Amino acid sequence: MKIIRTIRILKKEIGRAKNRGLKVGFVPTMGALHQGHLNLMRRAKKENDLVAISVFVNPKQFGPKEDFTRYPRDLNSDAKLARTVGVDIIFAPNDEEMYQTDFDTFVETLNLANKLCGRSRSRHFRGVLTVVMKLFNIVEPDTAYFGQKDYQQAQIVKKMVSDLNMNLRVKVLPTVRERDGLAMSSRNRYLSLAQRMNAYLLYKSLLWAKKNILAGEKNPAKIISGMKNVIKVIPQSRIDYIEIVDPVTLEKKSKLSHCGAAVLLAVHVGKTRLIDNIIICES
Repeated sequence: MKIIRTIRILKKEIGRAKNRGLKVGFVPTMGALHQGHLNLMRRAKKENDLVAISVFVNPKQFGPKEDFTRYPRDLNSDAKLARTVGVDIIFAPNDEEMYQTDFDTFVETLNLANKLCGRSRSRHFRGVLTVVMKLFNIVEPDTAYFGQKDYQQAQIVKKMVSDLNMNLRVKVLPTVRERDGLAMSSRNRYLSLAQRMNAYLLYKSLLWAKKNILAGEKNPAKIISGMKNVIKVIPQSRIDYIEIVDPVTLEKKSKLSHCGAAVLLAVHVGKTRLIDNIIICES
């Protein structure tokens, strides 16, 4: 496994692989790897000849009051984990390598990014799409892999790839969860022991929503109210949003059925903002 720090060297390495006819799978990450990331890498290894990942904490997607400076960084630990699942290349650039001092070009969507997380995290998805576009151009993967936990992000990336006729596939794999159901996330390590013991209630609320929608409840407000009752038991919790939306357009559903809805939430547990979701039925 190679750790590459510069775009020039990475492009040479990928170019040699492409010239040999190898298929390239890519998993973009911000490091602090966990089993959710490793699951993506395993799938990439199974479906491709060469697997590259990025480890880059992207400053462009953090707001001024967010956790950029304290976001966990441990490349040595990440490299050890990546090696266990057969990753071939880790691209680990610094900020200056990715964004020259006169950097002035950004990528954004005009609709999907203004909903859900986009309302409370101004310009977050502009930063996400910009770095993902740059990474796609640098790595030139045949397939890129994302997790369902970051559902809105995955939908926005898919939209960008489609709208801009990019020559790659985007695959979104199911959320990997802890034993109690909490979605695996690098930010889970911020939780205190007491907060962690209660955070599973986020997933419990999603399961409650799914059960009641499939049982015939058609009113989104009643589902959301019931979810709030589950979540409010968590000490020091504050709901950012709970919404039931169309799985593709992310527009709010005014009436529910057994198929074609995504339930998404963002909740602060203490100072840690956690997101999760469940799909009632793919459209």
